[in-house]
Amino acid sequence: VQLQASGGGSVQPGGSLRLSCTASELPLDNDGIGWFRQAPGKEREGVACINSDSNQYYAASVKGRFTVSRDNAKNTVYLQMNSLKPDDTAVYYCAMDRLNCPYDYSGNYYYSGEYDYGGQGTQVTVSS
Repeated sequence: VQLQASGGGSVQPGGSLRLSCTASELPLDNDGIGWFRQAPGKEREGVACINSDSNQYYAASVKGRFTVSRDNAKNTVYLQMNSLKPDDTAVYYCAMDRLNCPYDYSGNYYYSGEYDYGGQGTQVTVSS
């Protein structure tokens, strides 16, 4: 069983994309589902997470621009990305967050490495 991220693409700065996270044999409404990304030559970075109570957490770098949501009827978690910047260019992954969306003292989501069922990511490229 793997969570599959999709919906990536190439956009200009200021554009928008919506990523989807699906799993055919695993319900996504009982656990925290996290989004993280990795750019070439950089470490993985937590982006956003929706926990088992549907509370949302974001990295400081995407707050106010990205929105994570869950559609239980479709068993899908979305990441709406607006006002995209070149620094958002990365491969984006989704996975079940074993820690149910950990956050730091500022309330920012962070990458813990404690994930299950992560699969292939989807490429997001932001350039003019």
